[in-house]
Amino acid sequence: MVAPPDNDVIWARSLHHSHNGSPALGGVSVGVRDGEILAVTGPRGCGKTTLLHCLSGQLVPEQGEVWFNSVPVHTMGPRLRERLRRDRFGWIAPEPQLVPELNTWENTALPLLLRGTPRREAKKSALEWLERLDIGGCARQRPHTLLQNQRQRIAVARALAGAPTVIFADEPTATLHRDDRTHVLRTLTSAARSHGITIVLATHDAEIAALADRAIPLLDGRRVATVALPGSSDTEGRPACSLSV
Repeated sequence: MVAPPDNDVIWARSLHHSHNGSPALGGVSVGVRDGEILAVTGPRGCGKTTLLHCLSGQLVPEQGEVWFNSVPVHTMGPRLRERLRRDRFGWIAPEPQLVPELNTWENTALPLLLRGTPRREAKKSALEWLERLDIGGCARQRPHTLLQNQRQRIAVARALAGAPTVIFADEPTATLHRDDRTHVLRTLTSAARSHGITIVLATHDAEIAALADRAIPLLDGRRVATVALPGSSDTEGRPACSLSV
């Protein structure tokens, strides 16, 4: 077992993983420096999501090593990995994964509440990030009353509110209109710079990848030198939240 470099907050070596016998990763190695925004790029199906799942401890690779701050993640049991994800990592999926029974601010504060943060303190942090993402006016609404782009901004606010060391963002703006996409990404990247958060961002979009400090391209589950990426394409427009708190 080789010790990871001291300046890498995430370090992985020779990751192999497959889904139902179909190879998804074939020997991928990567290091992510503390405070870095790293884009994992490539076309759909190239292994980006699987790589993020392995780096964040959601999947244990079939072969290879994953380290977080010089601690081996790949040898942790399920409970330790779950605690690591709760306390140190944030996750933004392509589709918002919200709890329908909770309102907007409660969904945003959930990582803090699960850690035992006092409710008032957790609510304050949640509302601050909701305001930065222009959705503070929907703080008491439940997910089913909101639009898709509003729910996705809640998911981004939730990842930031937990003050994580690393945020893993898997195509976080795939369902958003260009204006929403720009605002969300600017908030996410500026928060990373100001709070020293490391971001690992999976995207198949060249414009989004350009916001990162560095990019590693994947193709067919392996790192390559370059890969062509398309530019952004618009989706539906963004109506404003019409209901008051």
